[in-house]
Amino acid sequence: MKTGAAKWVAGVDGCRSGWLAVFCDLSGKAGPQLRLFTRFTDILAAEEAPDPIAVDMPIGLPERIGGSGRGPEKLVRPLLGQRQSSVFSIPARAAVMCADYRRACRISQDNSVPPKKISKQAFNLFPKIRELDAVMTPALAERIFEVHPEVAFWRLNNGQAMRLPKKIKSRANPDGLEERRRLLQRFGFSRNFLTEKPPKGAGADDLLDACACAVIAGRLASGEAAPMPDPPDRDNRGLAIAIWS
Repeated sequence: MKTGAAKWVAGVDGCRSGWLAVFCDLSGKAGPQLRLFTRFTDILAAEEAPDPIAVDMPIGLPERIGGSGRGPEKLVRPLLGQRQSSVFSIPARAAVMCADYRRACRISQDNSVPPKKISKQAFNLFPKIRELDAVMTPALAERIFEVHPEVAFWRLNNGQAMRLPKKIKSRANPDGLEERRRLLQRFGFSRNFLTEKPPKGAGADDLLDACACAVIAGRLASGEAAPMPDPPDRDNRGLAIAIWS
């Protein structure tokens, strides 16, 4: 695919088979592209050279945690109403780096006030958080930004949380998916693209989440996006601890 003078950004969502990416051309010369990548580094090496990249995955990892997760998680939950359960509490860096659930819980308790264990949902994210953390550098932090799909939908919906969940009891909720498709159509995505069958190992919800992240990537490119908190906190590696929208 020849990109010419296209200006690509990317929205990325972690999924069972890797990383689902939606590339959008801000110049309008090409339509959106959907691709599945096994490794996050392959997105960085893609011929579109997306910049910025908005990824649904925690980036900055504090050494200690106070309360229910990092600062960004505490700030965005009240905005999301019934959708706030989609924001998992991410523990201290040492716990995230642990591959054993029980040991990770013990480490988390030792590095949180009050002592707090880890949900299984958050623990299941750890391999991808570690993969992304291994890639990140202060220089790449100018290109890769943490986002959260439900916060993105809140922003795109004029500061209103989505009424319906994307899933009910771990199964896709058609009405919740349709609510998000209608919103994303207002931001230039065609219905055909939004209803496209995603690659094996990704779900319809992953596709919509990646699209929402891609819209935020466009906001980042234009300088419209804002971090929560503002200004962002920083971890010991100098990486921002913030959710952008």
